[in-house]
Amino acid sequence: MKTISHIITAFVSCIVLCSFAAITACNEGNGSDNKVIDTVKKIVEDTVPNIPNPFPLVHYEKRKIKNSAELSALRAKYGKAKESWTEYRAITTVNRKDIHYFRVGDTIMIPDTVDKDTRIYSCFPHYYHGARKLDKIVIVSNKLQAYACYEKGHLVRFAAANTGTLRKPTFPGRYALNWKQRVRKSSLNEEWILPFTWNFHAWAGSAFHEFDMPGRPVSHSCVRQFMEDAEWLFKWGKGGELDSNRRWVMFSGTPVVILDMFDYNRKFGGPWREIATNRDSIIALPDDPMKVEEALIPISQIPKDVRGSLINRNRYVTAEDTLRARGIIPPNITLRESINYNKLKKLKEKKKLQDQTQQSSQVPTSQSET
Repeated sequence: MKTISHIITAFVSCIVLCSFAAITACNEGNGSDNKVIDTVKKIVEDTVPNIPNPFPLVHYEKRKIKNSAELSALRAKYGKAKESWTEYRAITTVNRKDIHYFRVGDTIMIPDTVDKDTRIYSCFPHYYHGARKLDKIVIVSNKLQAYACYEKGHLVRFAAANTGTLRKPTFPGRYALNWKQRVRKSSLNEEWILPFTWNFHAWAGSAFHEFDMPGRPVSHSCVRQFMEDAEWLFKWGKGGELDSNRRWVMFSGTPVVILDMFDYNRKFGGPWREIATNRDSIIALPDDPMKVEEALIPISQIPKDVRGSLINRNRYVTAEDTLRARGIIPPNITLRESINYNKLKKLKEKKKLQDQTQQSSQVPTSQSET
């Protein structure tokens, strides 16, 4: 009844305002029409929390890849070639993994409608009433390995994601975009090349970036994306501000809210394989995303080199106990510490050089002269 009342109220408002638009248009021209239409749109969005899905119904076929011939046929049909790019984007988005990770025996989802606009496959609502006053926001679901971008509550992007592993998870909570880099070498391992990096936790180093997408949570707390999505987000997001001491102002960039946790007990795939249509399993979003608690990050997930600069360090020290009490970290799981592989590599190289020097100095003089 409440929803019907909302709709009736909005409808009456539209009639009154449209009548007003017709009168003022005669006197003031087309500029008034646009202003009134914008006003009507705002009233509808503020009054009606659930705006219908504008996209057609899409059904998903669950199919098991039986043999190598079927696998080859799928790769040919949905490959990365220019003429099949739309098909490639559709099937990889729906399955949350790149096609070169498809294997014989895998169960995959095939949409009956192929569209270049991946919002058609969204498991997030197409209108987010709680975000109607925010210029931009990113919502990530660990559970469904996907994210959505909204402008004033309207869905503008839906994309697949592969988030953190069981022992290096992407913790739920509120973050914000801080800084970006077109191509970044990981500060922990210079062998990891990360195109279109958007940092969303300055100390943990968590970031959105392009990387391999095997269809499971496999990262070190980062949010992996396909290249096309990573480039789009890189251009779309707004970074944080710096204070007079050149430190990031907390939560001054585009808000990021990470929801839920992945079910790591699943051996294969994820709950998106149980979705029958694009109308099913639409994620419920928080009423007010800006009231979501700041993400709790255990201090073990912060590189030792930067722990001294933490703001409110005690929050990081107590975070793991809180997360375990809430069931976010299972009782039998030990988190992997954040390791600086670059530093370890340099230490190994230094030790190797020292060992070589020591061995050289121990060679007998007669042999050395020979």
